[in-house]
Amino acid sequence: MLEVGSLSCSRSCYFHIRQDGDIEYLKKNVKPPTYEETLDALSSLITKRTRADKSNKGDQFDVLFDYVKILDLEDSIFQMKVIHVAGINMHIYRIDTAVEISEDKFLAYFWWCFERLKEKSSEDVPMPTYFRFLALLAFKIFAAEQVEVAILEVGLGGKFDATNLATPLERLLVRKLQKTPAFTVPQPSEAMGVALQVAHPLDSSLLNGLQLGLQGEHQYINAGLAVALCRTWLQKMGHYEGTYLDQANSLPEQFVKGLTTASLQGRAQIVADPFVNVEGPGDAVFYLDGAHSPESMEICGNWFSLAIKEDTQHYGSLKKQPYESSNVSNTALRGPNEFLSMNSIQILLFNCMSVRDPQLLLPRLIRACANQGVHFQKALFVPNQSVYSKVGSHALPSSDPQVDLSWQLQLEKVWKNLVHEEKDSTLEESKEDCEHSIRNSETSIVFPSLPLAIKWLMDSVQQNRSVRFQVLVTGSLHLVGDVLRMIKR
Repeated sequence: MLEVGSLSCSRSCYFHIRQDGDIEYLKKNVKPPTYEETLDALSSLITKRTRADKSNKGDQFDVLFDYVKILDLEDSIFQMKVIHVAGINMHIYRIDTAVEISEDKFLAYFWWCFERLKEKSSEDVPMPTYFRFLALLAFKIFAAEQVEVAILEVGLGGKFDATNLATPLERLLVRKLQKTPAFTVPQPSEAMGVALQVAHPLDSSLLNGLQLGLQGEHQYINAGLAVALCRTWLQKMGHYEGTYLDQANSLPEQFVKGLTTASLQGRAQIVADPFVNVEGPGDAVFYLDGAHSPESMEICGNWFSLAIKEDTQHYGSLKKQPYESSNVSNTALRGPNEFLSMNSIQILLFNCMSVRDPQLLLPRLIRACANQGVHFQKALFVPNQSVYSKVGSHALPSSDPQVDLSWQLQLEKVWKNLVHEEKDSTLEESKEDCEHSIRNSETSIVFPSLPLAIKWLMDSVQQNRSVRFQVLVTGSLHLVGDVLRMIKR
């Protein structure tokens, strides 16, 4: 363990990370900063500048090397072994699940980095912005915890991405790219600019009857890439014993465990709302996925459609159990559309960043769901609570009457046009579909805040106790995170 030493901060708190990794609080008479206060400090680094804005010198790539010197990372960061991941909607990978960073240790590392950067900041080397600070903090933790290998996902990507700090060796090997192991999932021919090895989707039979921890058929593509990367890394590092790395028709036990127990909040995540406590079957279930590209919206729609069919089938079976025992063969023979008509309503809770094009996102979602007989009875459009303001897990801000809803109104307009087109292309609404509609005949609502939208949902559940509300939350990871904080607090 690398000793970080005494960590001081402007709030007169002092931490010490001992050789055994434990945190020692040195200043006995001063209350240390709380986790929420730490997140407030992190929020202070959020700006509204885009990457194209060159008005701030802190956005220049070269200043990152100044930050590295300030944080005493010059040697360790360039010796760090890194697998660099880039691509649309690649998931964030976590290295060595045996190494957990406790909240106290996170606070110690955070304030050491934050205060040292603040003390050394100047006009030419200002405080790093939000993502850059988090990347630097991660490098400090990786170095101090002496991880064997770090897997990093790019931020916005490109030549000047902060994560490029840890890959100087790759830049030096540009002329020898043919000898650098590289993997990708199947891509259009024009994207295959370099000689890549294609990592094929994982064969589910290799999981010994288990399922991937991350839901969705597309995860077998991601899993195939992860397996290829891990095999290659272990082989290059000489770890052959007992892992059967050269056998394509089998997976090491450790691989199976990792693939089947992996979890990632906000990606194909299902959460039953804990606040609903009413008699009868009426309730709300949230389906959360941070999809925010056309491709991922289609994947999200397919996942949601399959998930609610499975949920409705299970739900319908449970309803019949008091009368027909536990045998569910009758319900299992019902068609998927009949399951969807069993007192369930599909609601979309949506927002996306203004840099996204809703004309590309929403149609992919609607079509993917419609192809499987799933239609949203209502769409709720809300502003994100956290983006460009602050991060944290405490109470979300209340509704601001002055909030600008022009973007949400634009999203609603796109939605209404799409719904109108969809209705024109279908036959007369069935009686069951009409029964599913909420009392308000409008197909969408714009709310000035997320809490108001959640309150509307809960009120609707109370007023419709025979209905299960299946709520898809998508379009923004910020939105998904905000909803999780509200329904899981």
